[in-house]
Amino acid sequence: MIRFGVIGTSWITDAFIKGASLNEDFKLAAVYSRTEEKAKKFAEKYSVKNIFTDLDEMAKSPLIDAVYIASPNSLHAEQSILFMSHKKHVLCEKPLASNSNEVKNMIKASEDNNVVLMEALKTGFLPNFIAVKDNLHKLGKIRRVIANFCQYSSRYDGFKQGNRYNIFDPAFSTGSLMDIGVYCTYFVINLFGIPKDIMAIGTMLESGVDGQGTVCLKYDEMEAVIIHSKITDSAIPSEIQGENGSMVIDKISVPQKVAVHYRSGDTEDISQPQIEDSMYYEANEFINLIKKGKSQSDINSHELSLSVMNVLDEARRQMGVVFPADSCK
Repeated sequence: MIRFGVIGTSWITDAFIKGASLNEDFKLAAVYSRTEEKAKKFAEKYSVKNIFTDLDEMAKSPLIDAVYIASPNSLHAEQSILFMSHKKHVLCEKPLASNSNEVKNMIKASEDNNVVLMEALKTGFLPNFIAVKDNLHKLGKIRRVIANFCQYSSRYDGFKQGNRYNIFDPAFSTGSLMDIGVYCTYFVINLFGIPKDIMAIGTMLESGVDGQGTVCLKYDEMEAVIIHSKITDSAIPSEIQGENGSMVIDKISVPQKVAVHYRSGDTEDISQPQIEDSMYYEANEFINLIKKGKSQSDINSHELSLSVMNVLDEARRQMGVVFPADSCK
Protein backbone atom coordinates (compact mmCIF):
# COMPACT_ATOMS: atom_id res chain seq x y z
CA MET A 1 0.00 0.00 0.00
CA ILE A 2 1.36 3.43 -1.00
CA ARG A 3 0.10 6.21 1.27
CA PHE A 4 -0.42 9.43 -0.67
CA GLY A 5 -0.70 13.02 0.37
CA VAL A 6 -2.24 15.51 -2.06
CA ILE A 7 -1.40 19.18 -2.53
CA GLY A 8 -4.20 21.07 -4.22
CA THR A 9 -7.94 20.72 -3.81
CA SER A 10 -9.21 21.59 -7.30
CA TRP A 11 -11.04 19.36 -9.77
CA ILE A 12 -7.77 17.88 -11.05
CA THR A 13 -7.01 16.41 -7.61
CA ASP A 14 -10.49 14.88 -7.49
CA ALA A 15 -9.88 13.36 -10.93
CA PHE A 16 -6.51 12.00 -9.82
CA ILE A 17 -7.94 10.40 -6.68
CA LYS A 18 -10.78 8.85 -8.65
CA GLY A 19 -8.40 7.34 -11.20
CA ALA A 20 -5.70 6.33 -8.71
CA SER A 21 -8.26 4.61 -6.49
CA LEU A 22 -8.66 1.97 -9.20
CA ASN A 23 -5.23 0.71 -8.13
CA GLU A 24 -5.58 -1.39 -4.98
CA ASP A 25 -2.20 -0.17 -3.70
CA PHE A 26 -3.33 3.46 -3.61
CA LYS A 27 -4.34 4.96 -0.28
CA LEU A 28 -5.21 8.62 0.25
CA ALA A 29 -3.69 9.40 3.64
CA ALA A 30 -3.40 13.18 3.89
CA VAL A 31 -4.63 16.44 2.37
CA TYR A 32 -2.88 19.81 2.27
CA SER A 33 -4.44 23.21 1.80
CA ARG A 34 -3.34 26.68 2.89
CA THR A 35 -6.54 26.96 4.94
CA GLU A 36 -7.71 24.43 7.51
CA GLU A 37 -11.33 24.86 6.46
CA LYS A 38 -10.63 23.97 2.82
CA ALA A 39 -8.40 21.05 3.83
CA LYS A 40 -11.08 19.63 6.14
CA LYS A 41 -13.82 20.02 3.56
CA PHE A 42 -11.80 18.23 0.90
CA ALA A 43 -10.59 15.49 3.26
CA GLU A 44 -14.13 14.76 4.45
CA LYS A 45 -15.16 13.80 0.92
CA TYR A 46 -12.71 10.90 1.08
CA SER A 47 -12.97 10.10 4.83
CA VAL A 48 -9.37 11.20 5.37
CA LYS A 49 -8.42 12.22 8.92
CA ASN A 50 -4.97 13.73 8.31
CA ILE A 51 -4.90 17.33 7.13
CA PHE A 52 -2.01 19.78 6.88
CA THR A 53 -1.72 23.53 6.44
CA ASP A 54 2.07 23.49 6.79
CA LEU A 55 4.05 21.93 3.93
CA ASP A 56 7.21 21.38 6.00
CA GLU A 57 5.21 19.45 8.56
CA MET A 58 3.58 17.37 5.84
CA ALA A 59 6.91 16.64 4.15
CA LYS A 60 8.37 15.38 7.44
CA SER A 61 5.30 13.33 8.32
CA PRO A 62 5.65 9.53 8.60
CA LEU A 63 1.98 9.27 7.54
CA ILE A 64 2.74 9.46 3.82
CA ASP A 65 5.07 7.73 1.37
CA ALA A 66 4.35 9.87 -1.69
CA VAL A 67 2.75 13.12 -2.73
CA TYR A 68 0.67 14.24 -5.70
CA ILE A 69 1.31 17.92 -6.41
CA ALA A 70 -1.38 19.93 -8.21
CA SER A 71 -0.46 23.43 -7.06
CA PRO A 72 0.23 26.38 -9.42
CA ASN A 73 3.12 25.76 -11.84
CA SER A 74 5.37 28.28 -10.10
CA LEU A 75 5.30 26.19 -6.90
CA HIS A 76 6.02 22.79 -8.46
CA ALA A 77 9.80 22.81 -8.15
CA GLU A 78 10.02 24.19 -4.62
CA GLN A 79 7.36 21.83 -3.27
CA SER A 80 8.70 18.78 -5.11
CA ILE A 81 12.24 19.35 -3.86
CA LEU A 82 10.97 19.84 -0.30
CA PHE A 83 9.18 16.49 -0.30
CA MET A 84 11.98 14.63 -2.06
CA SER A 85 14.46 15.99 0.51
CA HIS A 86 12.36 14.14 3.10
CA LYS A 87 12.44 10.92 1.06
CA LYS A 88 8.91 11.24 -0.30
CA HIS A 89 8.16 10.13 -3.85
CA VAL A 90 6.73 12.89 -6.06
CA LEU A 91 4.13 12.80 -8.81
CA CYS A 92 3.92 16.39 -10.02
CA GLU A 93 1.36 17.84 -12.40
CA LYS A 94 2.34 19.12 -15.82
CA PRO A 95 4.20 21.18 -16.68
CA LEU A 96 6.76 19.76 -14.28
CA ALA A 97 8.16 23.20 -13.45
CA SER A 98 8.44 26.80 -14.65
CA ASN A 99 11.57 26.23 -16.72
CA SER A 100 14.40 23.82 -17.46
CA ASN A 101 16.63 25.07 -14.62
CA GLU A 102 13.95 24.08 -12.13
CA VAL A 103 13.50 20.70 -13.82
CA LYS A 104 17.25 20.03 -13.52
CA ASN A 105 17.14 20.87 -9.81
CA MET A 106 14.18 18.53 -9.34
CA ILE A 107 15.95 15.69 -11.14
CA LYS A 108 19.02 16.20 -8.94
CA ALA A 109 16.84 16.04 -5.82
CA SER A 110 15.32 12.79 -7.05
CA GLU A 111 18.74 11.27 -7.67
CA ASP A 112 20.26 12.55 -4.42
CA ASN A 113 17.41 11.15 -2.32
CA ASN A 114 16.76 7.98 -4.33
CA VAL A 115 13.04 8.70 -4.74
CA VAL A 116 10.70 8.68 -7.71
CA LEU A 117 10.03 11.92 -9.56
CA MET A 118 7.49 11.70 -12.38
CA GLU A 119 5.59 14.30 -14.35
CA ALA A 120 1.85 13.69 -14.15
CA LEU A 121 1.22 13.97 -17.86
CA LYS A 122 -0.99 11.00 -18.63
CA THR A 123 -0.99 10.97 -22.43
CA GLY A 124 1.99 8.66 -22.91
CA PHE A 125 0.45 5.90 -20.79
CA LEU A 126 -2.93 5.84 -22.54
CA PRO A 127 -3.84 2.85 -24.75
CA ASN A 128 -4.74 5.11 -27.67
CA PHE A 129 -1.43 6.97 -27.53
CA ILE A 130 0.31 3.59 -27.54
CA ALA A 131 -1.84 2.70 -30.57
CA VAL A 132 -0.55 5.83 -32.31
CA LYS A 133 3.04 4.84 -31.57
CA ASP A 134 2.58 1.20 -32.58
CA ASN A 135 0.99 2.08 -35.93
CA LEU A 136 3.21 4.92 -37.13
CA HIS A 137 5.01 2.56 -39.51
CA LYS A 138 1.82 2.24 -41.57
CA LEU A 139 2.15 5.86 -42.67
CA GLY A 140 5.47 5.38 -44.43
CA LYS A 141 7.94 8.27 -44.18
CA ILE A 142 6.50 10.87 -41.79
CA ARG A 143 6.46 14.37 -43.27
CA ARG A 144 4.28 16.53 -41.03
CA VAL A 145 2.58 16.55 -37.64
CA ILE A 146 -0.23 18.95 -36.78
CA ALA A 147 -0.71 18.93 -33.01
CA ASN A 148 -3.78 20.99 -32.16
CA PHE A 149 -5.25 21.84 -28.76
CA CYS A 150 -7.40 24.96 -28.50
CA GLN A 151 -9.84 25.30 -25.62
CA TYR A 152 -11.57 28.54 -24.69
CA SER A 153 -10.89 29.11 -21.01
CA SER A 154 -13.86 29.30 -18.66
CA ARG A 155 -12.01 32.22 -16.99
CA TYR A 156 -11.29 34.22 -20.12
CA ASP A 157 -14.53 36.22 -20.09
CA GLY A 158 -13.89 37.22 -16.49
CA PHE A 159 -10.30 38.08 -17.38
CA LYS A 160 -11.51 40.42 -20.14
CA GLN A 161 -13.68 42.15 -17.54
CA GLY A 162 -10.63 42.89 -15.43
CA ASN A 163 -10.60 39.95 -13.02
CA ARG A 164 -7.29 38.30 -12.10
CA TYR A 165 -6.83 34.56 -12.43
CA ASN A 166 -3.81 32.36 -11.79
CA ILE A 167 -4.06 30.86 -15.28
CA PHE A 168 -3.41 34.25 -16.88
CA ASP A 169 -0.82 35.48 -14.37
CA PRO A 170 2.92 35.18 -15.16
CA ALA A 171 3.63 35.04 -11.41
CA PHE A 172 2.20 31.51 -11.50
CA SER A 173 4.16 30.46 -14.63
CA THR A 174 1.05 29.99 -16.73
CA GLY A 175 -0.45 30.86 -20.11
CA SER A 176 -1.67 28.89 -23.08
CA LEU A 177 1.65 27.23 -23.95
CA MET A 178 2.29 26.04 -20.39
CA ASP A 179 -1.29 24.96 -19.71
CA ILE A 180 -2.28 23.13 -22.89
CA GLY A 181 0.49 23.66 -25.43
CA VAL A 182 2.54 21.35 -23.22
CA TYR A 183 0.31 18.44 -24.30
CA CYS A 184 1.08 19.08 -27.96
CA THR A 185 4.79 19.49 -27.26
CA TYR A 186 4.90 16.30 -25.21
CA PHE A 187 3.08 14.41 -27.98
CA VAL A 188 5.60 15.44 -30.62
CA ILE A 189 8.77 15.04 -28.52
CA ASN A 190 7.64 11.65 -27.19
CA LEU A 191 7.12 10.33 -30.72
CA PHE A 192 9.87 12.08 -32.69
CA GLY A 193 12.49 13.31 -30.24
CA ILE A 194 14.31 16.63 -30.01
CA PRO A 195 13.85 18.99 -32.99
CA LYS A 196 16.71 20.64 -34.86
CA ASP A 197 15.06 24.05 -34.84
CA ILE A 198 12.23 25.85 -33.05
CA MET A 199 10.17 28.82 -34.27
CA ALA A 200 7.37 30.28 -32.15
CA ILE A 201 4.86 33.11 -32.30
CA GLY A 202 2.03 33.97 -29.94
CA THR A 203 -0.68 36.43 -28.99
CA MET A 204 0.19 38.19 -25.77
CA LEU A 205 -2.43 39.17 -23.23
CA GLU A 206 -2.25 42.34 -21.14
CA SER A 207 -1.21 40.35 -18.08
CA GLY A 208 2.02 39.23 -19.76
CA VAL A 209 1.21 35.62 -20.73
CA ASP A 210 0.26 34.14 -24.09
CA GLY A 211 -3.40 33.59 -24.92
CA GLN A 212 -2.59 31.48 -27.95
CA GLY A 213 0.33 30.58 -30.15
CA THR A 214 1.95 28.45 -32.82
CA VAL A 215 5.23 26.57 -32.51
CA CYS A 216 7.00 25.03 -35.51
CA LEU A 217 9.49 22.24 -34.85
CA LYS A 218 11.92 21.32 -37.65
CA TYR A 219 13.33 17.83 -38.03
CA ASP A 220 15.61 16.39 -40.73
CA GLU A 221 12.81 15.13 -42.97
CA MET A 222 9.64 16.40 -41.31
CA GLU A 223 8.06 19.31 -39.52
CA ALA A 224 5.66 19.58 -36.61
CA VAL A 225 3.21 22.41 -36.11
CA ILE A 226 1.86 22.97 -32.59
CA ILE A 227 -1.33 25.04 -32.36
CA HIS A 228 -2.54 26.00 -28.89
CA SER A 229 -5.05 28.48 -27.48
CA LYS A 230 -6.97 29.38 -24.37
CA ILE A 231 -8.89 32.18 -26.09
CA THR A 232 -10.48 30.18 -28.94
CA ASP A 233 -11.98 26.74 -29.47
CA SER A 234 -11.14 24.37 -32.32
CA ALA A 235 -13.12 21.52 -33.87
CA ILE A 236 -10.11 20.28 -35.84
CA PRO A 237 -8.37 17.07 -34.69
CA SER A 238 -4.62 16.45 -34.75
CA GLU A 239 -2.94 14.63 -37.60
CA ILE A 240 0.28 12.82 -38.51
CA GLN A 241 0.93 12.88 -42.25
CA GLY A 242 3.05 10.26 -43.96
CA GLU A 243 3.76 9.41 -47.57
CA ASN A 244 1.46 6.35 -47.41
CA GLY A 245 -1.39 7.97 -45.50
CA SER A 246 -2.35 10.05 -42.49
CA MET A 247 -3.34 9.30 -38.91
CA VAL A 248 -6.11 11.39 -37.34
CA ILE A 249 -6.24 11.74 -33.55
CA ASP A 250 -9.41 13.18 -32.05
CA LYS A 251 -7.98 14.79 -28.89
CA ILE A 252 -4.26 15.08 -28.41
CA SER A 253 -4.29 15.21 -24.58
CA VAL A 254 -6.59 12.20 -24.16
CA PRO A 255 -6.85 10.41 -27.51
CA GLN A 256 -9.93 8.22 -27.71
CA LYS A 257 -10.48 7.77 -31.44
CA VAL A 258 -7.55 7.17 -33.76
CA ALA A 259 -7.83 6.27 -37.44
CA VAL A 260 -5.40 5.69 -40.31
CA HIS A 261 -6.49 7.09 -43.68
CA TYR A 262 -4.54 5.40 -46.46
CA ARG A 263 -3.85 6.97 -49.85
CA SER A 264 -5.84 4.12 -51.41
CA GLY A 265 -8.97 5.57 -49.78
CA ASP A 266 -9.25 2.86 -47.13
CA THR A 267 -9.62 3.80 -43.46
CA GLU A 268 -8.51 1.69 -40.48
CA ASP A 269 -9.84 2.39 -37.00
CA ILE A 270 -7.00 1.61 -34.59
CA SER A 271 -8.74 2.96 -31.45
CA GLN A 272 -8.30 0.92 -28.28
CA PRO A 273 -10.55 0.48 -25.22
CA GLN A 274 -9.58 2.95 -22.52
CA ILE A 275 -10.65 3.47 -18.91
CA GLU A 276 -12.80 6.59 -18.55
CA ASP A 277 -10.90 7.66 -15.44
CA SER A 278 -7.79 8.15 -17.54
CA MET A 279 -5.58 9.37 -14.68
CA TYR A 280 -5.50 5.75 -13.53
CA TYR A 281 -2.75 5.04 -16.05
CA GLU A 282 -0.25 7.59 -14.70
CA ALA A 283 -1.05 6.66 -11.10
CA ASN A 284 -0.56 2.99 -11.90
CA GLU A 285 2.83 3.69 -13.47
CA PHE A 286 3.94 5.82 -10.52
CA ILE A 287 2.88 3.24 -7.93
CA ASN A 288 4.63 0.46 -9.83
CA LEU A 289 7.84 2.50 -9.98
CA ILE A 290 7.80 2.86 -6.19
CA LYS A 291 7.12 -0.84 -5.68
CA LYS A 292 9.96 -1.80 -8.05
CA GLY A 293 12.43 0.63 -6.45
CA LYS A 294 12.95 2.61 -9.66
CA SER A 295 13.67 6.34 -9.67
CA GLN A 296 11.97 7.29 -12.92
CA SER A 297 9.55 6.13 -15.59
CA ASP A 298 10.75 4.71 -18.89
CA ILE A 299 7.85 6.60 -20.54
CA ASN A 300 7.69 9.90 -18.65
CA SER A 301 11.42 9.87 -18.09
CA HIS A 302 13.40 12.72 -16.60
CA GLU A 303 15.03 13.19 -20.00
CA LEU A 304 11.67 13.52 -21.75
CA SER A 305 10.38 16.04 -19.21
CA LEU A 306 13.55 18.11 -19.59
CA SER A 307 13.42 17.93 -23.41
CA VAL A 308 9.82 19.14 -23.43
CA MET A 309 10.67 21.96 -21.03
CA ASN A 310 13.63 23.03 -23.18
CA VAL A 311 11.24 23.48 -26.12
CA LEU A 312 8.77 25.40 -23.95
CA ASP A 313 11.60 27.65 -22.70
CA GLU A 314 12.71 28.52 -26.23
CA ALA A 315 9.14 29.06 -27.45
CA ARG A 316 8.48 31.41 -24.54
CA ARG A 317 11.72 33.27 -25.22
CA GLN A 318 10.69 33.88 -28.81
CA MET A 319 7.17 34.95 -27.80
CA GLY A 320 8.44 37.23 -25.05
CA VAL A 321 6.74 35.39 -22.19
CA VAL A 322 8.82 35.88 -19.03
CA PHE A 323 8.07 34.45 -15.58
CA PRO A 324 9.44 35.71 -12.25
CA ALA A 325 10.74 32.15 -11.77
CA ASP A 326 13.06 32.63 -14.78
CA SER A 327 15.29 34.97 -12.75
CA CYS A 328 15.87 32.34 -10.08
CA LYS A 329 18.73 29.85 -10.26
